[in-house]
Order: sequence, then C-alpha cells, then structure tokens
Amino acid sequence: MGTFRRLRHILALGVTLALLPTTVTHAQDPPKAALLPPAEVVDDVNTKPAAEQPRSAWLDTPILHFSPRLGNFAILPKGPGYYSGLDWLRGNELEAPPKSPFPAFALMHPPFFDNDYRFVDDPKYNPDFLERMHRIHCGHNWLFATGGQAWWRHMHEFNSRLSGNTNDYDLLRARLYGDVWYRDQFRIYAEFITAGSVSQDLPPAKIDENRADMLNLFVDVKLGEIDSRPIYLRVGRQELNKGSTRLISSLDWANTRRTFEGVRGFYLGEKLDIDLFWVQPVLVDPIRYDYADHNQNWGGAYATYKPQKGQMMDLYYLYLDNHNNTTTRGLVTAPTLTHTLGTRYVGDKHGFLWDFEAAMQLGQRGPAPITAGMASAGVGYHAANLPMNPTVWACYDWASGDQTPNAGAYNTFNQQFPFGHYYFGFLDLVGRQNISDWSMHLYLYPTKWITFNGQYHFFSLDASRDALYNAAGVPIRTSLNGSAGGVVGQELDVYLNFHLSKRTDLLVGYSKLNAGEFISNTGPGRSPELFYLMYNVRW
Repeated sequence: MGTFRRLRHILALGVTLALLPTTVTHAQDPPKAALLPPAEVVDDVNTKPAAEQPRSAWLDTPILHFSPRLGNFAILPKGPGYYSGLDWLRGNELEAPPKSPFPAFALMHPPFFDNDYRFVDDPKYNPDFLERMHRIHCGHNWLFATGGQAWWRHMHEFNSRLSGNTNDYDLLRARLYGDVWYRDQFRIYAEFITAGSVSQDLPPAKIDENRADMLNLFVDVKLGEIDSRPIYLRVGRQELNKGSTRLISSLDWANTRRTFEGVRGFYLGEKLDIDLFWVQPVLVDPIRYDYADHNQNWGGAYATYKPQKGQMMDLYYLYLDNHNNTTTRGLVTAPTLTHTLGTRYVGDKHGFLWDFEAAMQLGQRGPAPITAGMASAGVGYHAANLPMNPTVWACYDWASGDQTPNAGAYNTFNQQFPFGHYYFGFLDLVGRQNISDWSMHLYLYPTKWITFNGQYHFFSLDASRDALYNAAGVPIRTSLNGSAGGVVGQELDVYLNFHLSKRTDLLVGYSKLNAGEFISNTGPGRSPELFYLMYNVRW
C-alpha cells in the first residue's frame, strides 16, 4: 500500500503542475539546453501585451555551461503544432515549441545547476509561477532559484542481470534544490535526493536506493574574465557531464544519479570552453551519508571548440588512479592507473549528421602495462520534409579487450564513468569494455508531443578470452579460455515518450536481447527482456 500512496502523491503533483496556466505566444531565438534524446533545441519567447520594458541586467548573467549533443542525436520537430498532450486536449496549437530548459522527454542527463532560466527576466516574456521560482531577485545583487523533480518507474525484467531470475519492482525518486547567486561573482548550490526501491525479487542494485542525501553541494567563485567571459572555481560535491557522455556522465537512468567530490575550474567562452577537474567518486550508501572513495582519484582537462552552430570539437585528457584491490569472476580489474587521451567531432549540415570519437589509453594494472583504446563512428540523416520528422543513424562502437587475462600486457579499455545505458541498449548488460557493437537508430514523431525511438544492436566481444562487462564496467560473464565464443547477441530497444505537459512525461519501453553463443555457453542462456513504464515530473 505504501507504494501506491507514494505513486498517488507523485501523480497528483504531476497533474497539478500540468494544469498550471502558461502563456503561449512565441518567438524564435531560444537559449540552449540538452535533451535525451539529444536534439537541436527550439524554444519560444512568450510576449507580454504590456509596453516594452527596459532590458533586465540579469538577462545575460550568470553564464552557464551549454549542454553538448550526445551521439546518435535526434532533430526535434519545429513549426506550428501541439507540443504537449495538454495542448492537444485544449486545442492550443502553438507557432513554435514552448520555451523551457527541460527536454520534452522523461530523462534529462544534464544536471539541474546548468538549467538556463535567463529568459524569465526578458521583459517580453510572461513567466508562470514555477518559472518565477527560478529567478527570484533579492535586491539588485542577489538571485535565488529553487525547483526539483520526482519520478516513478516500474521495471519488469526477465533473466534480470543474466541471473536466470525474474525481477518485478518499482523505483521512486525525488530531488529538490536551492541555488543562490551574488551577481555572477559567487554561488552556493545544494540539491537533495531521496531514492527508493520497492518489492525487488533480487537484492537492489547499488544505484537503486539512497534514502536521504545530498546529490550536489558546492560553492562557485568567479576568479576573473577573459574577453568578458567568466572563469570559475567550483569546490564541493558536484555532478560531471561532458561531451558525448561516453566517458563522463551523471547517469540519469540510475535512480540515484552519479556524483563526485572535489575541485573544478572552468572557462566558459563564446567559441571555446575549458574544464580542469580533480574529484573522487561518491559511493552511495542507502542508509548513511554518502562518502567519497578516497582510493580513487580522477582528474583531467576537457576542451570544447564550437566552430559554428550545431558543430563541436572536443579534446580531452583523463587521469584515473584506482587503489582498490578488485577481482571479479577471476579477473583482476584494480588497482589500475590509466591515462586517456581522446577527441571528438560532432555536428550536422544540410540534413546530414555525424559523430566521431576516439581515445587511446595507457597506464598500468599492477605491474602490467596497459595499452587500450576505444572508437565510435556514427553517420545519420534527418529528413525534415518527410512525415513524422524521421532521423536515422548507423553507428559502430568498439572498445578493446584482453586476449591474455591476468597475464602480460593489459588491453581492456577502462570506460571511466559513462552513460553506457544510452549507447549500448536499455538492458544495461553491455559496457564500453571489450565490445564491438554495430547499431541502427530511428527517431520518429507521430505528433510533436510523442517521440518514438527504435534501436538495433549486434554485440560481439573484442577478445573472446575476456569478459562481458555490464554498463557499470563489472564482469558479469567470463570464459577465460575463449571456448564460449564471442557473439553476445542482438538487442532490440523500442520506446514511446508522451510529453503530457510542459513539465510532465510518460515513457514506456521494451527491450530484448536475443542471446548469442557467449551468453548461452556461460550461464543461464534465456534471452533477457525488460518492460518499463515511467512517469516523470519537473518543476
């Protein structure tokens, strides 16, 4: 009964937010935001009937991180239409998508502290009550913002985690934050999270439960400017989300999200962004206050160059020193020291889409040297003039494996802290380690407020003597002599997202992995399946 009471409260909150009044006249030049699926962002500017007012001094500050595109991104529909189920019910056809930093999708990979609500201070815009809560001015120098999110997700898994068991359960999560700025000079940000799991048939995963904790708690100090663009120092608990998120991600599918503790310095330029960071991953404790893993030190430098709208080039270096002693299924995976040097180029032009990324990894695992790498290549096309606004992609992902486990040079790529769920299927059985994946992706919009995505993956091991690593980078099946073969299987993922209102979404999906010889020969061989239903509300 407790589950149903919590679900009822979440649904009631969502209905309340959905019915809040909004103004719906529009203009064209929006601030940037990022979506899952990632997409070209289009927003509106609601206009006041009142006379023109002086431009707000806060309209250009503070400058926040932009959210780059993920791989195999979609291009969102534009033009007149219904952009939510509520608009459709009311017969409220809009000229352009409504202005919002939130995606028209149930998942949102960027952190809340990068939400851009500066448009609320535009004299031409008429914000609703909840939008005003993100730009509360206290005199001329202080700004306060608050907001949050809640979701419920039902999961029904067959051969869950390749255990041979069925797992039927619910996940609940809520987040609430407060954000204080003094001009653009100083900032304090705090975000609370509570996450729970109900009725699991298997022990809950580490990312499922966190009863009451701080997801983010940091201070920003402005150190100076270069060409009138800010340089900040950030100290404290903080999420990290960079580039394609193949290696650096806050992992929104996880009920607890991922966060770190440490120091970060960043420059936010017109054409160039530069990040320097040193952090330690925060380990989730379902009962006590979360703590940083002092046996892991992760740092690096990340630069993003934006030559023109819609195109980005990344260059990065990542350093990971893991002093933990970890052996799983006969494979020694730590202690390790890795140096990762990578680059990425992503963009679109005249309907053609592309995304290329590669990284080389050197280092040491115990006394053994590490030589590893990963590469990703994707090309796509957006047919804007066809019905349902289709976007299609063909992609290949590779990450090296080790043919001589626990002996000699080590060749398994270390995936760092990725958003693997997005790239390797919703079953989360495949990570960016010892894998080869050929995939196809299709996005359709039957109407502007409904998103369809279908994915096909063909997975095989790069090295048959190495393990199959899951989305967390943990070995879940092994055949150290290579006798099980190398074909993992073919996965099909489909979902529909219903954008019910400006702040609420319903996501329903199904995934199945047709097990290949490697899975069949290393344990329970039944093809794993997943059905999920998710309701999400943000404010």
